[in-house]
Amino acid sequence: MSDEYRASGVDYDLLDAAKRDAMESAAATWALPAALGVELAAASRGQPAVVWHQAGRHFAMVLECLGTKSSLARELQEATGADRFDAIGYDTVAAVVNDLCSVGALPTVVNAYFATGSPAWYATSGRFASLVRGWSRACEAAGAAWGGGESPMLQGVVAEGEVDLAGCAVGVLPEGRPPLLGEELGPGDEVVLVASSGLHANGASLARRAARALGGLGATMPDGRSLGEGLMAPSAIYVGLLAELYRRGVQPTYASHITGHGLRKVMRAGRELTYRLERLLPVPPVLEVVAGALGLSHREAYGTLNMGNGFAVFCRPGEGPEVVAAAQAAGYGADVCGVVEAGPRQVVLAPVGVVFADEDLQLS
Repeated sequence: MSDEYRASGVDYDLLDAAKRDAMESAAATWALPAALGVELAAASRGQPAVVWHQAGRHFAMVLECLGTKSSLARELQEATGADRFDAIGYDTVAAVVNDLCSVGALPTVVNAYFATGSPAWYATSGRFASLVRGWSRACEAAGAAWGGGESPMLQGVVAEGEVDLAGCAVGVLPEGRPPLLGEELGPGDEVVLVASSGLHANGASLARRAARALGGLGATMPDGRSLGEGLMAPSAIYVGLLAELYRRGVQPTYASHITGHGLRKVMRAGRELTYRLERLLPVPPVLEVVAGALGLSHREAYGTLNMGNGFAVFCRPGEGPEVVAAAQAAGYGADVCGVVEAGPRQVVLAPVGVVFADEDLQLS
């Protein structure tokens, strides 16, 4: 992973090893729900969301956090007075529901977790109202109810002035649709990349370092916007894409939400397959600025940030154009960018000369 990311306080190699240890312990509990008529899908262990079968339907659940992007919102407000806590509320919901989309589930209920280090966080005028407004707007965009949540004050655990945002959600697959767990992936499948709106919820620690290197969040980007404005662009929510695919009768073979680990996530399925991408989507200006300010190589940038590629849909040979049409109909940019091949587990990014090998992504 990127040395810059380690320097910013994020070490995915260490975190991933800890997660693998935790999953070993978790596996020992998976038979327990059978007593209630619930059958967990073993293939969903280590996937973005856990999937189970109950009463003739498949359901999924996920828990996800925003990370340090809330600190970017605080720094922006302190530096310029701009309140963009609506954007980070939206981003948190997007991070949650997009993981549900990765396994083929449409979200039904989202719950919130707002943890603060001091009551003073609520004292800044309008900030909490903005957060709630953004959270609600994202739930509406995802077609999900906001069911409730928890808002603890954790003095001494969460830094004063900060808010730690997370959420969980339950989703359901349309009747008769199988979950997307990578079991149907095969050589010849096409890879459709769907555009991101910018930073999304991943890489905020790097973005904060870039802002310091450029003199602050008020730095002007080539497109005329401030760096802070670019970083606060709300994440894309891909529920509309999945719903449109289902409406058109398209059955993906897999899907991947491109978040932490960047384009390495294209091989999230864990299958012994090669994913060859001959095209990549345009890089948003804000990500070009972040990568340039930190001097990231293509390998570091594409292995950490989404670089304009927010979601990947895998489909049967010849179905790529229909997936692109569905994405465009739902308001997303997309292109058929590659193919799945027989071969070692790796992601080949031909346009930038980067190859991510099996050992570069070990999540389960």
